[in-house]
Amino acid sequence: MTTPTPLKAVTLTHVRYQKGDRMGHFLAWVSLVPVFISLGGFVSHFIFRRELQGMFFALGLIVSQFVNELIKTSVQQARPATCALLEMCDSHGWPSSHCQYMFFFATYITLLSARGLSFWHVRDNLVLHLLTWSLAVLTTYSRVYLGYHTVAQVLAGTALGTFLGAVWFWVVNAVLHPYFPVIEESAFGRRFYVKDTSHIANVLKFEYDMARAQRRNAASDSKSD
Repeated sequence: MTTPTPLKAVTLTHVRYQKGDRMGHFLAWVSLVPVFISLGGFVSHFIFRRELQGMFFALGLIVSQFVNELIKTSVQQARPATCALLEMCDSHGWPSSHCQYMFFFATYITLLSARGLSFWHVRDNLVLHLLTWSLAVLTTYSRVYLGYHTVAQVLAGTALGTFLGAVWFWVVNAVLHPYFPVIEESAFGRRFYVKDTSHIANVLKFEYDMARAQRRNAASDSKSD
């Protein structure tokens, strides 16, 4: 009789917790925040906004994950003993990719705000930062609590994510940003309506005012006809 081929789960979405553990259930959902950001956030961002800053932000997260996989493959540090219950012993644990992702994300968002690039007023950014860093810290805690990583593995992920987030922010805004107008005017930029609004202090207010002005102009034109 042929032995069935063992099944392997997608590690990014395959999150387990002890049955009846409400805290574990909550933290399991917290562990999925990177998935929500990637699929819900950046994909919808490209479809509806197509901002160069956001597109390079997403590219940085992808680069960060490639770096994470490269390090994991090189170091090959095992996960904690609880990996047997989680069916994760065939993957490596150092550094934690979830923590690296979230701290890259939080660092980049914070630096964007510090540079004056944001959609909201400063006081609203404080709420955004509190939420972002809280989710990053909760993700770190969840990976240890649920048994996917050791403390050392999540600390390595947080440190690497913070470092790469800061470096990538510098690359985008000091090296690549001068070329944003070129990308806007390129065939790609014109075809997909790619834009850069980093020179606008409050993008939401700007778009709100422009939409109202356009509606008033349209109403005025219809009356004159």
